Amino acid sequence: MGKPTGFLEFERLSEAYEPIDKRLKHYHEFVARLTDADAKVQGARCMDCGIPFCNNGCPVNNNIPDFNDAVYRGNWREAIEILHSTNNFPEMTGRICPAPCEAACTLGINAEPVGIKSLERAIIDKAGENGWVVPQPPAKKTGRKVAVVGSGPAGLACAQQLARAGHDVTVFEKNDRIGGLLRYGIPDFKLDKRLIDWRMAQIQEEGVTFRTRTLIGSELPKGVASDAVRRIDPKELMKDFDAVVLAGGSETPRDLPIPGRDLEGVHFALEFLIPQNREVAGGRKNVINAAGRHVVVIGGGDTGSDCVGTSNRQGAASVTQFELLPRPPEQENKPLVWPYWPIKLRTSSSHHEGCSRDWSVATKAFVGGEGKERGKLRALKCVRLEWKDGKMSEIPGSEFTVKADLVFLAMGFVSPVGGVLDAFGVAKDARGNAQAATDGAGCYQTSVDKVFAAGDMRRGQSLVVWAIREGRQCARAVDEFLMGTSTLPR
Repeated sequence: MGKPTGFLEFERLSEAYEPIDKRLKHYHEFVARLTDADAKVQGARCMDCGIPFCNNGCPVNNNIPDFNDAVYRGNWREAIEILHSTNNFPEMTGRICPAPCEAACTLGINAEPVGIKSLERAIIDKAGENGWVVPQPPAKKTGRKVAVVGSGPAGLACAQQLARAGHDVTVFEKNDRIGGLLRYGIPDFKLDKRLIDWRMAQIQEEGVTFRTRTLIGSELPKGVASDAVRRIDPKELMKDFDAVVLAGGSETPRDLPIPGRDLEGVHFALEFLIPQNREVAGGRKNVINAAGRHVVVIGGGDTGSDCVGTSNRQGAASVTQFELLPRPPEQENKPLVWPYWPIKLRTSSSHHEGCSRDWSVATKAFVGGEGKERGKLRALKCVRLEWKDGKMSEIPGSEFTVKADLVFLAMGFVSPVGGVLDAFGVAKDARGNAQAATDGAGCYQTSVDKVFAAGDMRRGQSLVVWAIREGRQCARAVDEFLMGTSTLPR
């Protein structure tokens, strides 16, 4: 906790944003870190609530009251030690996590919750600036070798924990740089990629080897990016390593197979976002450009929001976002849902930058132009929906057309890359994810001996913080499998 009466004395202090007209001119982060004085006030608001529901609200079970108290007392070095004891990458979660911990905050029942996410970022940023984040190489090596397939948050967390346990870890990534969708799926204005490079350097010094542009398994489906120039057969991996961890992301996008899907101008969201991230990193120019165009984003989640923000920075003439589901309430019914994650209207910084939003809308067809415009997207045919008892139906006579010459499909991801799981012969669940339990003996083990799965590869599309949790827990399971016991935290 912080100050015993702090929650009565102080209001929540939010991080400041750069003005919209300025931040739309670049792709850099635009959220200002809390000052030390503001962080102290925020930490002071943490209540002595008896049962810290924030701990359970957080997927990695951060010791939130403890680091809040440390910040309040000015013990920043203690704060980063507490934070790192449960979270390998607070510089990531402190920027892009939706903060389910804050939804579970006891103070949030009848007031604004403690700004836990902003404190998390303040702690790790200060620790990085002061050189408090240092490699933790193992005291001795075990001689065991582990392959980790995928370098997103699950793969990196798993690799780092296993390396600290003394194992020789090699991470395989199909793209040209480490980071998975952290690197190429999330825009730089939300997550500066220098943070990934900084953390990767630490992990390398702890003994992890990275092999990029390497595909494990078979060909990838449409919509999944890859820079791979070499392919390794899973049998070879099984022969060369004592354990294999499958930690790839859920990358197979949900498609919209309606008339006109093949028109020029209709793209999966990541077909737009990944090239833009490459361009920002100094690569070749993104061939998909929203400048002066009427953009429609289909899908109301985080990926859709990223498409909105990127389109605005490219200079789109207009941006519209459609959501199939009904508009959520402005405010949740807290007595009913607290401390669980509430369904309520969420407006991102990208929406504030310029976007028209509409709910309960289904797209019926993509409409192309005539004459010289034939084959090019020019409009969408849509219809409004009525939701009753969880089922949707089209409202007769509600059809409408919206102008569009660029559409991004951001309707989520249906499964991990099936070819990877199939290549290893791993049993899958009904959603196409690897079957593996998370508790008890043999947790995170798949149906194939010495093959483990964690993150999106096991649970399906989810949050970065869930990926970190599963990567850490999987590392302990692998360590127990190899050594019979483990000192790694769960």
